[in-house]
Amino acid sequence: MTGLRLADQVWIVTGAASGIGRAIARLFASQGARIVVADVTQQVIEGGMPTIDVIAAEGGKAVYVRTDVSRREQVDATVAETVSRYGRLDGIVNNACIRHARPLLEMDEGDWERVLKVNLTGTYLCCRAAVRQMITQEPRGEVRGRIVNLSSQHGFIAAPADIAYGTSKAAIAYLTRQIAADYAAHGIVCNAVAPGKIQTGATGRAIDPEVLDRAHRRTPWPRLGLPDDVARAALFLASDDASFVTGVNLMVDGGWTAA
Repeated sequence: MTGLRLADQVWIVTGAASGIGRAIARLFASQGARIVVADVTQQVIEGGMPTIDVIAAEGGKAVYVRTDVSRREQVDATVAETVSRYGRLDGIVNNACIRHARPLLEMDEGDWERVLKVNLTGTYLCCRAAVRQMITQEPRGEVRGRIVNLSSQHGFIAAPADIAYGTSKAAIAYLTRQIAADYAAHGIVCNAVAPGKIQTGATGRAIDPEVLDRAHRRTPWPRLGLPDDVARAALFLASDDASFVTGVNLMVDGGWTAA
């Protein structure tokens, strides 16, 4: 295990069945972490074997725990099961999210509430359960535990006709800073990765020609992002390389917000 950046650590990754979460879980496992895949399904949107099977085939260790992050009892149970199985929780990546792209006048209250409940309340519940555990355990070096949230460039700039998603991601950016400030003295590191346009294999709006054309025009880097781009940024924030980095929203957007 020598030389692995997350050797023998225990990490929960929410929404890890597909896309960005799947890439993060695989990369973290390749760096020695024991992964808990916390998702409502094991079905892979982009196709292929379930994440835990891919990780096992690649020589890593992972288990699946069905988790709806919008439900407090399930989140608390997932953290409790993780600690019961492995003895501690070194970190959590809060990636699970949904979208329902509508502008203000077309957004029904029920859909608004569902997006915020999964994206924002889910992140809050996961952070709370994780920190509650982390402050009770012995630190590894300076750090008792790490949180890596998934915000978005659309927490900082408008997401066209997608008011609920952008609002939830802006709130996650704030939540990240607040937790970092409140719990630094306890040895808790909290950061976020803010992806730009990432090609995950999702269908629908994600591959709409107009959406893709706009993304290419707005992104200075000569390609759009891939899940592994986000995973590598998350690994940096999860590792000891980022021990004096907390409260940060790390843009992984090919320069979109810089232009």
